[in-house]
Amino acid sequence: MDKRLFRLRVYFKKKGRLANLSHLEVARALERAVRRADVPYAISQGFSPHMKIAFGSALSVGVGSTCECFDVQLTRYVSADKLCEALQAASAEDLMVTGCKYIEPDAPAASVAFPVSTYIAKLSCAPTNVIVPEIITVIRKKREKQLVVSEYLVEQPQLAENELTFTLEAKPTGSLRPDVFLKEALAQCPERPEVISITRILQRESATA
Repeated sequence: MDKRLFRLRVYFKKKGRLANLSHLEVARALERAVRRADVPYAISQGFSPHMKIAFGSALSVGVGSTCECFDVQLTRYVSADKLCEALQAASAEDLMVTGCKYIEPDAPAASVAFPVSTYIAKLSCAPTNVIVPEIITVIRKKREKQLVVSEYLVEQPQLAENELTFTLEAKPTGSLRPDVFLKEALAQCPERPEVISITRILQRESATA
């Protein structure tokens, strides 16, 4: 089999203190884990060779996840189960690999394969009502930009005691960060609950894809 076909998708979780790592720091930590696990990863050609690895959509600093992934190209076939065991042994507890599988060479990249994300936010108290704003103003590259929430919010948020579940969809033109959405949605609650944690619990394809 052509070695270019060996494309492994690795799933991992990001939690605890390591939820505060940036996307770049997560990428560097997991690249080191791949090396420590003796994964037969492919290296790019050219002036600056590097591991052929690609990560999924970035999480905001402080947002955890149970369902992150990255793709790494291999020079030879090794069973996914064996690779998973080796990566788990080389991973930190709060940045732990949870599974591996081979994917087709032409499968969408991890960064765009799953634009729809579901989050659970734990709050300091249970709000009586969550008011979804129509417009959220954000500052990007020193310029104000108005985001129409309905373009990103897939369904009405669900409140269960002090946990709020909501789903956002990233667009080719941009995305609405979960922490920004929460800040605005909770701003008008009389209880003024604080956000204890935000965790991405599911990534999936767009319903309109």
